[in-house]
Amino acid sequence: MQAAMSWDFNVPISVDDLVKAGGVDQYVVQDVLTPKELPSHLNRFKVALRSQGPLSILEHFDTAYSVLQHWRTLEAPVKEETLELLIQVVRGLSVSLPPMLDSGALSAEDRKLQLNAIKMSVFMLCKFAETLESDSYRQSIVTAPSKGRKKTKGGEGLMQWESEREVVMQCLSQLLQLNIRSLWSLSLVEEEFVSCVTCCCYKLLENPTISHVKSKPTRDLIIHVLGVMVKKYNHMLGARVKVIQLLQHFEQLAGVCAQAVATWSSEFGVKAIVGEIMREIGQKSSEELSREGSGVKAFSSFLSELSTLVPEVMIPNISVILTHLEGESPSLRVAVCEILGEVLVRILSGDRLEDSARADRDRFLDTLQEHLHDTHSNVRTHVLQVYTRIVNSKALPLCRYTEVMELAVGRLADKSVNVCKSAIQLLAAFIAHNPYSCKLSSADLKKPLEKETAKLKELNDKMAEKAPVAVISAAELWSAMEPELLQTVVAHLEPSSEEEEAREEGEGEKEDDGEKEKSDRGMAIHIAQLLRDNKYRQAVRACLQAHHRFPESKYFSALSTVDAQTVMAALGGLFKGSEEDELQDAQAETEPPTEGTQGDGAEKGKEGAEEGELKKQEMLVQYLRDTESFALQVERAIAIINNMLYWKTTTVVQEAVQFCVTVYEFSVANSLSGVRKMLPLVWSTDTAIKDAVVQAYRRLYLNPQGDTTRAKAQTLVDSLSELMMDASLGTIQCLEEIVQEFFGSESALQVCVVQVLWERFSGKRESTALNRRAAVLLLGMAARAEREVVLSNLDTLCSVALGESVTEDYLLARDTVITICNITDQIRMSKGVPFRLPQDHQLFTCLTQAIADGMVLTDPHWQTFMEQAVRLIYFVAESPDQLCGRLLQRSARLLLEQAAESRPASQSDDASIVRSQEEEDGHAHSLVSSQDSEDQGEQVSCVSLAQLLALCGCVAFWQVSYLERSVSAELRRRRAEREEKEEKEKGPSSKSKEASDSCVEEELGLTGASAEDTEAELIRKICETELLAEENLLCVFLPLLVRVCSSPGRYSHPQLTATACLALSKYMMISPAACKDHIRLLFTILEKSPLPVVRSNTIVALGDLTVRFPNILEPWTPNLYAKLSDENSSVRLTAITVLTQLVLKDVMKVKGQVSEVAVLLLDPEPHIASLALNFFNELASKDNAIYNLLPDIISRLSDPERGMTEEDFHTIMKQLFSYITKERQTESLVEKLCQRFRTAKTERQWADLAVSLSLLSMCERGFKRLQECWECYSDKLTEAGVYQPLLSIITKLRRGAKLQFKVLPQTTPPPPPPLTTLHHCAFDTCGLSDPCVFT
Repeated sequence: MQAAMSWDFNVPISVDDLVKAGGVDQYVVQDVLTPKELPSHLNRFKVALRSQGPLSILEHFDTAYSVLQHWRTLEAPVKEETLELLIQVVRGLSVSLPPMLDSGALSAEDRKLQLNAIKMSVFMLCKFAETLESDSYRQSIVTAPSKGRKKTKGGEGLMQWESEREVVMQCLSQLLQLNIRSLWSLSLVEEEFVSCVTCCCYKLLENPTISHVKSKPTRDLIIHVLGVMVKKYNHMLGARVKVIQLLQHFEQLAGVCAQAVATWSSEFGVKAIVGEIMREIGQKSSEELSREGSGVKAFSSFLSELSTLVPEVMIPNISVILTHLEGESPSLRVAVCEILGEVLVRILSGDRLEDSARADRDRFLDTLQEHLHDTHSNVRTHVLQVYTRIVNSKALPLCRYTEVMELAVGRLADKSVNVCKSAIQLLAAFIAHNPYSCKLSSADLKKPLEKETAKLKELNDKMAEKAPVAVISAAELWSAMEPELLQTVVAHLEPSSEEEEAREEGEGEKEDDGEKEKSDRGMAIHIAQLLRDNKYRQAVRACLQAHHRFPESKYFSALSTVDAQTVMAALGGLFKGSEEDELQDAQAETEPPTEGTQGDGAEKGKEGAEEGELKKQEMLVQYLRDTESFALQVERAIAIINNMLYWKTTTVVQEAVQFCVTVYEFSVANSLSGVRKMLPLVWSTDTAIKDAVVQAYRRLYLNPQGDTTRAKAQTLVDSLSELMMDASLGTIQCLEEIVQEFFGSESALQVCVVQVLWERFSGKRESTALNRRAAVLLLGMAARAEREVVLSNLDTLCSVALGESVTEDYLLARDTVITICNITDQIRMSKGVPFRLPQDHQLFTCLTQAIADGMVLTDPHWQTFMEQAVRLIYFVAESPDQLCGRLLQRSARLLLEQAAESRPASQSDDASIVRSQEEEDGHAHSLVSSQDSEDQGEQVSCVSLAQLLALCGCVAFWQVSYLERSVSAELRRRRAEREEKEEKEKGPSSKSKEASDSCVEEELGLTGASAEDTEAELIRKICETELLAEENLLCVFLPLLVRVCSSPGRYSHPQLTATACLALSKYMMISPAACKDHIRLLFTILEKSPLPVVRSNTIVALGDLTVRFPNILEPWTPNLYAKLSDENSSVRLTAITVLTQLVLKDVMKVKGQVSEVAVLLLDPEPHIASLALNFFNELASKDNAIYNLLPDIISRLSDPERGMTEEDFHTIMKQLFSYITKERQTESLVEKLCQRFRTAKTERQWADLAVSLSLLSMCERGFKRLQECWECYSDKLTEAGVYQPLLSIITKLRRGAKLQFKVLPQTTPPPPPPLTTLHHCAFDTCGLSDPCVFT
């Protein structure tokens, strides 16, 4: 052992250095063992370890070293055994050293012995760890699992290093935490030892799996060891450099490095390292960060993660990284903004900030606010997210709410989808955490604000009246007049001319006459008054004269020697002293006795109360102003986000849905509009959007809060009723899709909800008419899930809504009919015997009575009720045609009786309305014969006649529908039953024979189709021959309809005209013959009717007729397109809607008239323009549709007779040519447009064709075709409108063309000399000389 003490172990830089001869007394490996010798020496090492303890490493270091040298050739068990021995040595040192170090009695020899053992064991353990880590990483890459294969636990011969890594780091941590520095001379640990440990730690950190959850214990140990090295072994500089290097080369270590630095700062107290690393990153230039591999993303992630861990430590050093806000790296700008956000949320929040902290907060908020307009969308997105966290944490000052919210609303128009999403989230956070009352709208706040502002003005005026007059002291006045007075004194004391002396003496004598009688005090007051009146010369002269008169007076004794200084002193004493005397005299005169002092105290208290009230009023007014501004921003945001519900981006729609839920839950004004607007999204083809809407409605309406089931049911019904109030039929259908699942459940809440609905509808619970309507519609939705809910209560529905009081509320009656129709939909879809009620059922009695009673009334809602009632009759009544026939007779009779009462008795006709066609026609004409008069009774007859015609048209429509759907379905059902019955009755022999016959029928195509065709032919024949036959009641009203429609001058009542037109169109749906007979009349009405509602209704009717009889309507297509240019916007809107449906469903062929749709792209109504744009977007999805139409559209729009401006033409064409994306289409269009130059007659048409060519995305083939068609347009190049667009084509091609495309061979013969001259004249300005090539 003594021999062992003669050397020192110096930690080498490289492992190989240990076999080289070193300095004096430096340890050198004497013998590197062979692989065969290693097992025996390892056994000796074990024995020595058991006997000598950890100091055995001093003798057996060469054995461990030899294992390291032969690492590649050794088996895994040898490596594992050596590693285990080294771990035991380090553990032994951790146990044996503490008593020695605490005692402090170590000799120099023992200290050297222990130090060498520590160095050797730590060095060898670290090198083993590094080598094993490299092998593990290399093996993991080689054995990486391919797709479809399971990952193996380890390769052949690979040690289980994953589990041993933690043990090694634990041993090192235990040893290094001891006070082993005392073993070194002067406690100076050599750098090589520190580097040996830290390099091992950093090597382990480079493992890709170190950031995984399963590696957390090892990761924490490594960070702890490095913390000890930074704290005790002066490794801070090395740690700073190494962290930067790790971030540059291993992006995935950003989070690990942030955790390490935060741990060193908080647990080990090394806060300076945070500033050092931040300073190092802050000094990186933009050029350096822009280079590949600069680690800019890792730096950004590191800073962001560090800010969440130790934001308080980062505050002093934030300034060094703020420079990156002006840099080019978006990720670093994001990181800095996130740091500012963390600091604002966790440090600089609250009301008790110091002035410096408040200034920092405002500065940071200003910085974030600026970067809401950052050029990079990712920065804008993250800044909005930072603001969202600030608002959620209530760290945003109240004074900035409105300003930031306005900026967030502006970001809703951002081009980036992610920015829009983040803006929506921020606005939702504002609403969820706002300090104002969102229940009030800006309109509700306007009046209170005006009232309180007026009150504040009154208080201000009142305080202004009581405010004391500002008093300027004598000293202040003296200071102001002193310079000018001094000049006067100096000028007076200087010798003057004789004339001036004589004039002054004259003035002095005049003044002396009045001053001789004054005393010295009187003179003093007089001089002071002269000074106040700015009479400085007279005051100086009077002062000198007073001194001559009263040389001993205290007022003038200072003038013993007359000079400028003494005169100024005397005047100053007189001016300031006299004013003080006057003030004292005035106070003595006006000062009351002692009780006045108490009065002053009371007055001051009153003034203090008034000032307090004024401050409170100012705060109230400011609060109301802020609330109004906030409400205005909320309303603006709701309007914008409601439109975003129909964006094409799924994630934006989901955020918009969530926003609508948030504003509704916080009872924001006008929040219901968004909830209603998102309802149609339940039909979205995007599953994510549909699920978002369904979940939103379940959250808002189907999960009510309440203590009892009854209370929950009441809340649910109230919320759904509010949603359904004034809702359209489409909204109700959408809501039905959502709540149907709820009503299908068998829960106690569902049963209770149905009970509450019946109570509300029947009037057992007091409710409004709107609530009763909502209740019956909700019952209809419940009936879709369980029809007995309504079927078992038909009597209640009839008695409550369709009884004697039906005429009081036709809307309730209509909704009740809709509810009953809901159960018929489910029944009609079944394959069994159709559900029909007898004609004498109470339901039909009530319906016919209600329709007939309303016929002679003027209720505006009667017609909608009647339409639904007739629909229900045809759905559920036996022989509905007979029932409706009697209804028509009854209604006509009532109308005739009304007309008879309004005419003289001699003209009345009580004959039966159903005796013959001639009588009926005569009675019908008698109803309108009195339209020439203008008395009130005739006007009522006109409205009633309109309602009768509406009933006729409705019956005609549903009669056709009944035949084609119900009767046809019943014929098929009966045929199927008959065939099934015959199949059962036939024997096996007949079946085989029939099978052979069916094979023949199948070959001829007669199976099944023949029977269906026969049934369809039967229905068609009934419609064509029987429905409008003379013996049918519907035929009786047709002449009346035609007469009303064809005589608009005589029958000019708006309601009558509109109703008759619609009824006639429904009659025309019956048969092709009826359509042909009256189609001209219908188009005449469309052209000449002055009423927009009639024209709109006619367009809708013609659309339906086009679907039913396309061949008949085809010649009239141009007349339908003509309405796209109608002067009324509602007519244009109807026309574009109908034509879009007809064209996109391939009912109507697309022709050149589509140019009228193109004109609507510039319509002043935004909704119409958007529909036109949507038309072309959908049309573009059809193969070559727009390509085929473009030449005709260009010709029609460039027609001089149309008179379209060049700007409008250019805008339309730019949109249409954006759909041309194929090279072949571009090439063909170039040729077609060039050929049209030959037929174009005017310069404007030439220019339009040239502009169209310039809008094409010109390709190489298209440009060649343009060259080939040179002859078509060469003679037009003298026109600037032709030359400039064609020149722009060349410019665009030169800008982005390939090299071989820039110089093209001459492929066409040169034009004739005259054309060449024109060409040169036109193209000389751009330096082009080749008449055939555009390059």
